[in-house]
Amino acid sequence: MVIDIPAGYHINSSRPLESYLIATQLKVDAPNGVRVGPISYPAPLMRNFKFSQKKLSVYEGQARVRFSVTVPANYSGDSLELKAHVRLQSCNDEVCFPPKTYDKNLKIDVVGATEKVKSTNAWAFRR
Repeated sequence: MVIDIPAGYHINSSRPLESYLIATQLKVDAPNGVRVGPISYPAPLMRNFKFSQKKLSVYEGQARVRFSVTVPANYSGDSLELKAHVRLQSCNDEVCFPPKTYDKNLKIDVVGATEKVKSTNAWAFRR
């Protein structure tokens, strides 16, 4: 999942350094039998802001949050739908805004175990 963060704003990382800040969290709901692997968050940036005397752990620009999906061997569909819930707190250089949760449906194409996989969205999967 790619979180686009407008210029002049940041969101707290998945592990903010101050207890009063809300962590960025992704939760993924999958159909029965489909397993969602551990969520991997990007490395944060350490920044100074007017509202904090200490550096804060944040994401700016794009935050690419990764996870794997395992489909059962007997899965018969050609796609599946996941429901992603991203909770985050955005801020500018002076203030933080109330936390918000964004919900997104993700459709993933599924191929058989012997079928060739077609690469898509390579820009998002580069590290």
